[in-house]
Amino acid sequence: MLNSPALPAFFAAAATTFAALALFDVINFVAIRYREKFLQETSTELDDVLIQLPASRLFDISIGLSVAGAVITFGILLLRNPVLSSGNVIASLIVGVLLFPVPRLILKNLRIRRLKKFNIQLEDALRIISTSLKAGFSINQALEEVTEMNISPISQEFRLLLQELRLGVTFEQAFENMNNRLNLPDFELVATAILTARQTGGELTGALERVADLIRERVRIANKIDAMTAMGRLQALLIGAMPFLLLLGMRYVNPGMISGFFDTFYGWVALTAIIILDICGILTIRKITTIEV
Repeated sequence: MLNSPALPAFFAAAATTFAALALFDVINFVAIRYREKFLQETSTELDDVLIQLPASRLFDISIGLSVAGAVITFGILLLRNPVLSSGNVIASLIVGVLLFPVPRLILKNLRIRRLKKFNIQLEDALRIISTSLKAGFSINQALEEVTEMNISPISQEFRLLLQELRLGVTFEQAFENMNNRLNLPDFELVATAILTARQTGGELTGALERVADLIRERVRIANKIDAMTAMGRLQALLIGAMPFLLLLGMRYVNPGMISGFFDTFYGWVALTAIIILDICGILTIRKITTIEV
């Protein structure tokens, strides 16, 4: 029985089964941990942009978009070439992976645009608060003047601040919560100036006016830097698109020359490496052209 040829096959099958189970457990563990991290971070980002959407729903949307993109890509490739090949499967998987983070990237872009808009509106809000204090209003009444502007997003944020104050949250804690929610250096200056003036009894109106002047100058410098680095960002997009434009052009001129990229496994591996390197190059150029003020 020890010399039976079925014995090695049995052990090989058993080893393969245990390896597959171990791999499944590892993938399941990684997937669960990633989902928990995704839900935690996304929940904070949704709260920051005041979108009433469960984080689990956004995760489901990401999965649905990824699966739909992969299926549609596989169907299109299968219609063009009815022969089932590994290239079609790999291309579908690549499209699915690339589409998964799209909803969260859109959410992050919305948050960045919202904070940028808030930062621009902050100067006018500080002027209103300072003018209201000079007119004899209390700090709470001055903050209400900002909420009555009904300008999004700054009126919404100060409205949340006043709601916390009405619920019994201390003034310092309410400003700390708003500072953590926004995570903006300019508003941190505002919160520090207001809290310091309340604790030391200093002149708050003058401090707010000086902070408003500082914010206006920083916004002006930031806009100037954006204008000066616009050419660099455009070059990053052009350089990033060049390999794909060249690939499409060569496929139109001489399809047989680049057919190996789409019909073989190694061709798709090369395309994947090109995409990864291209993204790294674009991010590097963006990092160089991004200057903190």
